[in-house]
Amino acid sequence: IITKRIGEILLERGVINYKELEKALAHQKEHGELMGQILIQHGAVTEDEVALALTAQYGFPYLPLSKYEIDTELTALIPETTAKQYCLIAIDRIGNALTLAMADPSNVQAIEEIELLTKCVVQTFVSTPTDITTAIDKYYKRASNNTSA
Repeated sequence: IITKRIGEILLERGVINYKELEKALAHQKEHGELMGQILIQHGAVTEDEVALALTAQYGFPYLPLSKYEIDTELTALIPETTAKQYCLIAIDRIGNALTLAMADPSNVQAIEEIELLTKCVVQTFVSTPTDITTAIDKYYKRASNNTSA
């Protein structure tokens, strides 16, 4: 159960000030984007700060993907277009338990779609959009190179 919004967590941690939060809330009301993404666009926070706030908000662990090696066979489980659409990547699988790194762990639709697609139970880690996009580009390219060899 989520008790605090991401803006409140960032405010409490002293990452943003009240004025930055108000500006982002006004932008969100007008454009309907995710608060974390708005604050990043406005230069008020870094992706890492948002990811760490998401871990506090949802209780999911944070995984910096740049230091994590992913088995390229996992890319076969989720189409690249789906991975990019939801900004997620499969990072591990044990039996029917699939672990994902996601930029937005609150996206229930994405989790349900991946569970239907893979017939697995999804566990979630939080990562930054840049880390995930970089990993998608790296591992899906590597997987397609392996299959064409």
